Amino acid sequence: MNDVLCEPSDLTAEQLNLAELKNQLVLFGEDQKNTFLNRGSVNDLVYQRSDYFDALLSRLWQHYNFDHHPNLSLIAVGGYGRRELHPLSDIDLLVLSEGGLDKDYQVRISEFITLLWDLKLEVGHAVRTLKECIDVGLDDLTVATNLQEARLLCGSERIYHELKTQIHSEHFWPSAKFFNAKVMEQKQRHARYHDTAYNLEPDIKSSPGGLRDIHTLSWIARRHFGATSLREMSKYGFLTDAEFRELDECQTMLWRIRFALHLELRRYDNRLTFSHQPSVAETLGYQGDGNRGIELMMKDFYRTLGRVSELNKMLIRLFEIAIEDEPNSKKIEILSDDFQRRGRQIEARKPALFQARPESIMDMFLHIANDKSIESISAPTLRQLRTARRRLNRFLCDIPEAKEKFIELTRHTNALHKAFPLMHKHGVLSAYLPQWSQIVGQMQFDLFHAYTVDEHTVRLLKHINGYSQDENRDKHPICCDVYNRLAKPELLLLAAIFHDIGKGRGGDHSVIGAEEAYGFCIEHGFSRPEANLVSWLVGNHLLMSVTAQRRDIYDPEVITEFAQKVRDEERLDYLICLTVADINATNPELWNSWKRTLLAELYYSTQKALRRGLENPPDVRERIRHNQHLASALLRKHGHTPREIELLWQRFKADYFLRHTHKQIAWHSEHILHHHSNEPLVLVSKNATRGGTEIFVYSEDRPSLFARVVASLDKKNLSVHDAQIMTSKDGFALDTFMVLDANNDAISADRHEKIREGVTLALMQDGAITIPVRRAPRKLMAFNVKTQVTFLPTRTGRRTLLELVALDMPGLLARVGAVFARQKVSLQAAKITTIGERAEDFFIVTDGERQALTEETQQALREALFDALSDVS
Repeated sequence: MNDVLCEPSDLTAEQLNLAELKNQLVLFGEDQKNTFLNRGSVNDLVYQRSDYFDALLSRLWQHYNFDHHPNLSLIAVGGYGRRELHPLSDIDLLVLSEGGLDKDYQVRISEFITLLWDLKLEVGHAVRTLKECIDVGLDDLTVATNLQEARLLCGSERIYHELKTQIHSEHFWPSAKFFNAKVMEQKQRHARYHDTAYNLEPDIKSSPGGLRDIHTLSWIARRHFGATSLREMSKYGFLTDAEFRELDECQTMLWRIRFALHLELRRYDNRLTFSHQPSVAETLGYQGDGNRGIELMMKDFYRTLGRVSELNKMLIRLFEIAIEDEPNSKKIEILSDDFQRRGRQIEARKPALFQARPESIMDMFLHIANDKSIESISAPTLRQLRTARRRLNRFLCDIPEAKEKFIELTRHTNALHKAFPLMHKHGVLSAYLPQWSQIVGQMQFDLFHAYTVDEHTVRLLKHINGYSQDENRDKHPICCDVYNRLAKPELLLLAAIFHDIGKGRGGDHSVIGAEEAYGFCIEHGFSRPEANLVSWLVGNHLLMSVTAQRRDIYDPEVITEFAQKVRDEERLDYLICLTVADINATNPELWNSWKRTLLAELYYSTQKALRRGLENPPDVRERIRHNQHLASALLRKHGHTPREIELLWQRFKADYFLRHTHKQIAWHSEHILHHHSNEPLVLVSKNATRGGTEIFVYSEDRPSLFARVVASLDKKNLSVHDAQIMTSKDGFALDTFMVLDANNDAISADRHEKIREGVTLALMQDGAITIPVRRAPRKLMAFNVKTQVTFLPTRTGRRTLLELVALDMPGLLARVGAVFARQKVSLQAAKITTIGERAEDFFIVTDGERQALTEETQQALREALFDALSDVS
């Protein structure tokens, strides 16, 4: 076998066997890979690959004696027709004949195609007569598009030119019809990706701003102008030289990433999945500590998608005007000396307005804020904006007139509706604010953040805007009430803009953002108290969500500590509006009734503490008496005597009455008083509690109880978000678990009995605890979360606080509970938090004597947890 790569045209008849051809393809693939890894031009490699297969297919065409047929052609179509072949690209072929083929040729063509398949090539093929091609193309947009890119490889030139003549004739997909069909096709494709380029695992080819958006432009230009390349498009005046260079640069960037991805894969795919992002980044030379290399690559990638998307929309609008010969009959309304509205688009009335007076860019967005009917910027004006944006020699915030207009925008009641999103979309926020340009395309390699930092921030602004709309009152009742009474909502907007602006620069992004927000406010004429408020909000934008989700908000001391940090009700009002919008804009799947209830309870408890005065802490004994009084009244209504109630409650510790509502106390007590069995008592709440389902367990306490409960719940695909672990004076567990289903909702009523039975059965079993074995989601496998076990001091020193960070694999909590049982560690409370792929859980534990863990016990527990979780980190 020849170990030297040969030109296909030089292959002898004896070498055209399956083994040798496979060998040659391997050698060619290795040569391309080595060239790419040594920073060879991806453009050259893509075209070289196409040329190589041109030569190989032509040689095989001769080998099968097809060149002797006078009316038979082999034609490349689709991406291969454009000479764009990546390592796993389809090789789309059309075998074209003038009329039907006899059986001999049919058999040989079948053998020809079979050989290509045996070579493991991704070959898409069609064998058609000229008439069949035209008929199928007229009925099928995809076929018609592929035929537009037909390129003769070998065979009859006459039949090929006949095909080209017919597909370029006016009756075969007239230009206007083809244009409308391709625009609709693009809209449908974008909709499949939720009309955003910022998906976690984007498709290099099909995502908005991907390669397909460039192809769409070339297809339309080819059909209407006959332009066969991006460069030819520029010759017709619909693509400036600068725009051609930009599109070409973007295409090269996308090609490099796609080529690198194809080198990693075995099967054709264009999705840049989590599992392949690290290797693609490494192949392309992106480096940095941790996930820095991946994030740098994705930043370049997302920025490229944004540039392509903007050019695509602008050029399609220009094509629409040219192809449809759109008359300038839409109603024009003069808005000012500089701007007018034509239909639903705003237009500049002067050809070089933005270059002459850059501050007029801000005027345009003020007009957009003033007129809700304006939906977009006209294509010629957008082209002018793009040119001016690139020629700016300073940031817009350094121009006093622009600065005044920006502040006017922040105070405009309608600016968040369209103006700010469009300012981001068209690069004006980056042109105005130096720091904003640094977060464009900045992603984080995790499952928690669904968007890049800039996209997340714009979505946050949209959520804030939603507070002023009545349809959101049911979803965000507190924020809708609070937002409308904020003295200066523009301060909330500025805090939103700066809250994540420090990401990607090392250090604490909240601290970086707080400093820069303060400086920005002072430079823009805000008072020092206003600047301090914005800076405080940025520096503490995570405070409320962390406190609500990771601390015991039913502990008066936690509320007092939080209230001391907030200091006054004004800050509390601004903070809850920012917090809720931040959670909603981070990931659509994060917000649920559980989080809404936690934040609401924290808000109202803090408000009460602030109104009472931080110097007047709540009387814990009074709160216990109050809960007991209300719970006793409910129980007496159901026929229980005060003596029965008193005897039961004598068994409970004071903490129980402090950490449960009077309704919970009555619910628990009612069933315990009626429970006369040795079996554990398991209750499942009929109504959602704090947005989840409450499961209460009353049973003789034992070390394995927690592990058995969570293992049973895990088998039902339920997640525990909170656990209140208590023990009566006489050794009975009084444990409460707040549980959500797989959709982060309360459990449906039809499942309650099965869950109750499952937990009861698990508690009655002895022996080893069965840890559920469920396959981890594919996305998790791309992440490596190092297990961390940290012991933290508590206020009293009588208990130990354990913080666990680990990969959130199925069965994690059950494994942890089993370790506690084996180590004879008593669990007092648990706070379960999942942040994307990371579990960040807090446990309050004691030893068997209800004392804090010694250093020796802590070390033994740490080692046991590492050992149990070693295969999930």
